[in-house]
Amino acid sequence: MKDLLTSALDAHGGLSRWREIEAFRLKVSIGGGLWRLKGLPDGLRDVTLRIQAHRPIVTITPFGGEARTGHFTPDRVWVEDTNGGVVEERATPRASFAGHVLTTPWDKLQELYFVSYALWNYLATPFVFTEPGFETREIGPHEENGETWHRLLVKYPPSIPTHCAEQVLYFNAQGLLQRMDYSVDVVGDMVAGAASHYCFDHTPFGGIVIPTLRRAVSRTPKGAVLSGPTGVLLQMSDIKLIPNAPKEKNNDR
Repeated sequence: MKDLLTSALDAHGGLSRWREIEAFRLKVSIGGGLWRLKGLPDGLRDVTLRIQAHRPIVTITPFGGEARTGHFTPDRVWVEDTNGGVVEERATPRASFAGHVLTTPWDKLQELYFVSYALWNYLATPFVFTEPGFETREIGPHEENGETWHRLLVKYPPSIPTHCAEQVLYFNAQGLLQRMDYSVDVVGDMVAGAASHYCFDHTPFGGIVIPTLRRAVSRTPKGAVLSGPTGVLLQMSDIKLIPNAPKEKNNDR
């Protein structure tokens, strides 16, 4: 019998296919109650993201203006104009969230950091869990929606920008991701930032299966607050996979 991580990898397209991909290009719309609390009620609508598959590197177009592009790496975020000039930037962006509570407003560079690392994680799950430094362990099953979901406890290495260092992922009998439980560290309050993130509309793109509709709600010790407001609503569309560049042949004789 397969272990849970292996089942999840196979259900989402397989590790060998994942290793053939360099990047994703997709359209994203994202908003919800978290954006309103952070003073950014418009969220992002029909922006284009290019996301590296194996490294947390993201661009968002447009961002911060119709003719501007946002760029993300774990250690720097910045916005460029059409000529490639840097309009604004921030080094060590995660440190800028220090002292935040749920209602602390975000500026555009903080929004850029949050959206970029989150989307990179979502597209890399569950494949990134095979990388060095990750620890995974199956824990007790969970009953929801008349189904038994199998739970995987994941501990992230410090090198990975993510919501929090320890998360629980729920997979159905077919190995497809149904739910993620985490706390959003950059929100600043572990209780207020506790979320259950549900995944819908699993769709294959070039052999990789991606949940294209996601809803995050608050979570209490009693469980997910499904009847409460939606903290984050995320829709992905027009997903294209960019293959690895072919290796150059060695013409030496």
